Amino acid sequence: MRKTLIPLLALLSLVLPVPSTAQPTGAVVSGQARFQVLSPTLVRTEYAGDGGFENAPTYNVVNRSLPRTAYRSRVQDGWLVITTSALTLRYRVGSGPFRADNLELRTRDTTASPWRRVVCATGQLCEAEDQQREGMLVATEHAGYTGAGFVAGFSATGNGITATVNATSAGRHRVVVRYANGQGGDGKHENRTLSLGVDGRARQITVPATADWRDWKLVETEVDLTAGEHRVTLVKSAADSGNVNVDSLALLTADQAFPGTPQRAVDDCRFGTTCEAENGALTGATTIADDHAGFAGTGFVAELVGGTRLSHRITGVPAAGTYPVTLRYANGVGGDGKHEPRTVLLNGQAITVPETADWTTWATTTVQLPLPAGTSDLVVTCPSGGCHVNLDTIGVNSGQQHLALGGYRRSLDGYTGTSGDPRLFPGLLYRDGWYLLDDTVSALYNGTTATPRPDRGARPYQDGYVFGYGQDVKAALGDLARLTGGPKLLPQWAYGVWYSEYIDRTAADYRDRVLPAFREHGVPLDVLVVDTDFKARNTWNGWQFDTAKFPDPQGFLDWAHREGLHTTLNIHPSIQGSDPAFAKAQGIAHGKLARGSCDDCYVFDWGDPDQLRAYLELHRGLPTDFWWLDWCCDGSSSSLRGVTPDSWINEQYAKLGGFAFSRGFGSLQAGGYSGSGPLPTGPWAEKRTTLHFTGDTSSTWGALKGTIGYTSAEAASTGMSAISHDIGGHNDTTGLRGSETYLDNGQVRYTTKLPDDLYARWVQLGAFQPITRLHSNHSDRLPWQYGPAAQASATKFLNLRERLVPYLYTLAEQANRTGVPVVRPAYLDYPSSPEAYSTVDSQFLLGPDVLVAPITTPGEVGSTRVWFPPGRWTDYFTGQVYQGNSWATVSAGWDSMPVFLRAGGMLVERSEGSSDALTVHVTAGARADFTLYEDGGRTRLTQRDGILVVQQAKAAERDWTIVVHRADGSSRVVHAGRRVVVDLR
Repeated sequence: MRKTLIPLLALLSLVLPVPSTAQPTGAVVSGQARFQVLSPTLVRTEYAGDGGFENAPTYNVVNRSLPRTAYRSRVQDGWLVITTSALTLRYRVGSGPFRADNLELRTRDTTASPWRRVVCATGQLCEAEDQQREGMLVATEHAGYTGAGFVAGFSATGNGITATVNATSAGRHRVVVRYANGQGGDGKHENRTLSLGVDGRARQITVPATADWRDWKLVETEVDLTAGEHRVTLVKSAADSGNVNVDSLALLTADQAFPGTPQRAVDDCRFGTTCEAENGALTGATTIADDHAGFAGTGFVAELVGGTRLSHRITGVPAAGTYPVTLRYANGVGGDGKHEPRTVLLNGQAITVPETADWTTWATTTVQLPLPAGTSDLVVTCPSGGCHVNLDTIGVNSGQQHLALGGYRRSLDGYTGTSGDPRLFPGLLYRDGWYLLDDTVSALYNGTTATPRPDRGARPYQDGYVFGYGQDVKAALGDLARLTGGPKLLPQWAYGVWYSEYIDRTAADYRDRVLPAFREHGVPLDVLVVDTDFKARNTWNGWQFDTAKFPDPQGFLDWAHREGLHTTLNIHPSIQGSDPAFAKAQGIAHGKLARGSCDDCYVFDWGDPDQLRAYLELHRGLPTDFWWLDWCCDGSSSSLRGVTPDSWINEQYAKLGGFAFSRGFGSLQAGGYSGSGPLPTGPWAEKRTTLHFTGDTSSTWGALKGTIGYTSAEAASTGMSAISHDIGGHNDTTGLRGSETYLDNGQVRYTTKLPDDLYARWVQLGAFQPITRLHSNHSDRLPWQYGPAAQASATKFLNLRERLVPYLYTLAEQANRTGVPVVRPAYLDYPSSPEAYSTVDSQFLLGPDVLVAPITTPGEVGSTRVWFPPGRWTDYFTGQVYQGNSWATVSAGWDSMPVFLRAGGMLVERSEGSSDALTVHVTAGARADFTLYEDGGRTRLTQRDGILVVQQAKAAERDWTIVVHRADGSSRVVHAGRRVVVDLR
């Protein structure tokens, strides 16, 4: 009896929750694994090989104190099973760090392996892109790499990769790195250095120059290791020169050659899940690519040819038998010029793969395949003539596809709208309803200071949040907001009309010409953006006002405030050595400011406290309401590990000016001016502080159309709600002469302008975006600079935008609380409707009650195909009523656009000619509720049986006008005055 009891007690000790005094609420501990149930759809998964679980907040995850959630936990057949009302999480007791075969998520419709862990045993190929990265992207622009790409740059302090290796025996080993070292971004082509560490002990290694970036060489160093797992790091420290690309590495014994792709270290593909084809072991001439949109994961295996072998290790097959295997593929015109059904061999069994329309059209095919019990290899090969298909995923007893909804990038800089859509990177939401937010590398955070996580030596550590939301995507966004912080609520004035233009203007220009023209033409203005030419000494990166243009900077700000305006100043983050403020800045930085790549300029490392302080101090003499950080080109960076650089500097700007106005989610070093790639630290902190400036796009119909889908895509994938595009685009493509002149190197030049139809339609779209910011590069954006019809249209819609501010401010406050963004794709509110997914690039919702379908084609009258979600919808401008679950082609001239109100919703506007009185749009006979948010309190409006009840905030009593929209398309206006109960019948 005793022999049985002791092992049983030991097993129970692995899985029973420890006392609440030691662990957070909702925690279940199983050996070195801990699970915290944070909501029905969110579970924290943490593995600490040293037993040191982390309870402190991180820079991403600032709150784990979510409402208590009911759950059950038990041990069944050696698995710890945690069940909530929405998901089940299973972990194999005592199986070590999380990986594909020991942690399983189940929701109502999906089974998935959230964690993927690649461990490189002695002699295996460790692809750099599979390893944990800090501050760098995976790139593909230089030929000769293996796998999906290489890790590029090592240009900023702290950039690095961490690989987990497994020494199969104790003794002397070689760590061998495959790299390229061509001419760097600093203009040098020379031997470089990096720091190579093992279990926290680092040494500097020399990385010899190679002929160019396509010339891949090996460099190695010897280490003594015990048998078992170790952590190998390759980092650019402050003492290293960096500027190399790394393709792969390997842990080898004295006589082992550097491995090839057949020896690539991979994680398993668990039975019952769908796995990415590119994560298997691949041999032959076939490569991994990402040049055709619509794939799952990070890419696909491209055009399988003869001699190709793709192998996945399948685990967890419950019994020998025949099981469905699903391939997701594309079959366009092959390299052999043929477009026809192809043959693929699956474990030697021939299957026919039908053709698809092209390479961006993905399809699935399912076959029955015999599999042995337990673990075995699933091998894809081709006939000698090749398969000529692209392979995206392999599902074993699973047909679910992990396809991203929406996506984000640092900016849309350089987007023309004429050469395809910009590549977006996945965030929170997926069609199969789950996501892992890997927070392992995120720094600890106390609200002020970010501290890199402690080094745990060879002990494994993982920290991630498993979202299992199914189709309840709003629950996922709510979980994200509570966990990482809600999107920033900007001041109410920020939701009005902004005027911005890259052109040399003076205080007198704004005071005597620009603002009087706004007033004269009846165009509202709330925010005045002063671009870079206000600066003295150097108009790009000077740090004083040019007093010839702005003789009294504080007086200019005071004037703006008296006129009801707020201002922002454009900042480029570098400083000339000749700038009067340089000596003081270098002194505060203790001499650590380094030369940048521009002439006589110095850049900042915002991760260094002295340099950050020096940088922020430069802003003290520049009076403004907030700053526009235009980090497009200067070489400043952040070496702070565990924090996305954009997020870190944007937080500092938010402390200076209430919120940041900047690019986001990455860094200049990770992708450059038009770069896009995501960093491992993720986009999650950005929304707490930042109004996302999406960069410099071109002035084309394509760029206008691309804005529609991008705003809601970014909002849904990151929770970012405050997004600002250049209304009208930044880079001129028309050459049309505008109405103003300016000096360019002593020559008089004319501004440019948009065609009238493009201008009118872009302003219409801008009126319904999170932020309406007219902007250009020396190009006309003001209504009176266009023909009468375009002027009338722009004036009408900019005034409509101003009237919508109470509604927009309310939506922004809701977003801050709930995580559901102001501008959203229809699938947030209608997740079960296929049309909600297929229309994301042509229409969106502004809150739950307003459907917007912009016209994006030339001409005086345009049309667009509109899908109406369930319910009844009334055209805001014409009163025409459309039944839900239907399609219609809607046409409009420049004086109108397709905008529709949902029956049962309410739209609250400022009444025309008043800053305090409000107008409410309602639908006759509907039941409706709306709570208006204002700084002075909340006002609840309810409509029942034809009676509207207004429960006003005490500080917000005002006159009300009610517009009642009837089912026959007519409307009735009720002037309610200050009545709080209004009969609408």
